[in-house]
Amino acid sequence: MRKFKFEKGEIYHIYNRGVEKRDIFKDDNDRWRFLQGLFLFNDEKTTANLLWQMERDRGRVTFRVLKEFFAKEKRNREPLVRIMVDCLMPNHFHLLLEEIKKNGISRFMQKLGTGYTRYFNNKYQRVGSLFQGTFKAALVNDEAYLKYLLAYINVINPGELAEPNLKETGIKSVEKITRFVDGFLWGTHQEYSEKRESIIIEKGLLGEFFPDGRKYRQFIEDVLESKKWRKAQDLFLEN
Repeated sequence: MRKFKFEKGEIYHIYNRGVEKRDIFKDDNDRWRFLQGLFLFNDEKTTANLLWQMERDRGRVTFRVLKEFFAKEKRNREPLVRIMVDCLMPNHFHLLLEEIKKNGISRFMQKLGTGYTRYFNNKYQRVGSLFQGTFKAALVNDEAYLKYLLAYINVINPGELAEPNLKETGIKSVEKITRFVDGFLWGTHQEYSEKRESIIIEKGLLGEFFPDGRKYRQFIEDVLESKKWRKAQDLFLEN
């Protein structure tokens, strides 16, 4: 039972990992499926069965197929949350969400979790829970912490794939980490760097802090060089 209720207009760090810390993404198709779920299930009217039904009727569902479907059906989307940041790691994921409808985060995460677990279990012929219990959530109501959390999720978290022990030992090469995350497809570093656009992400308050890629990258460079990302680590949900 959570010690707080989600409130409209508030921003939350959402996190969950695979049961027994097992991988929840085994290949890029799994990652694309999860991203499709982020888009599709962030809608008041979408059920967890819709993506499965679309795949059955249309075959592989891409973002183009999703956009064409909504245009053809003349369906106006009614988002439950504002998805500001995402990052998909092999055995866990991170999201920064703003609640924009009552119970929006809870409803969105229920549909996302149900839909992705159904897909994963069918694909890999397994049964049972995929995630390690109910997703973790923390209120982010401090602007400085929100900025450092953005750097932590977008850069430090995937950067650990390049330098596996960087959270414990510190970053050995800022250039190596920056080069790695510039090519990392499964987070929102590229959106904030203005190298890619997304139909999933709406930056919200973070877009006001970082109105262009140059300002964002300057901030990231400062955070990495000064080790200020540890300010976010102190309150990080993995600890």
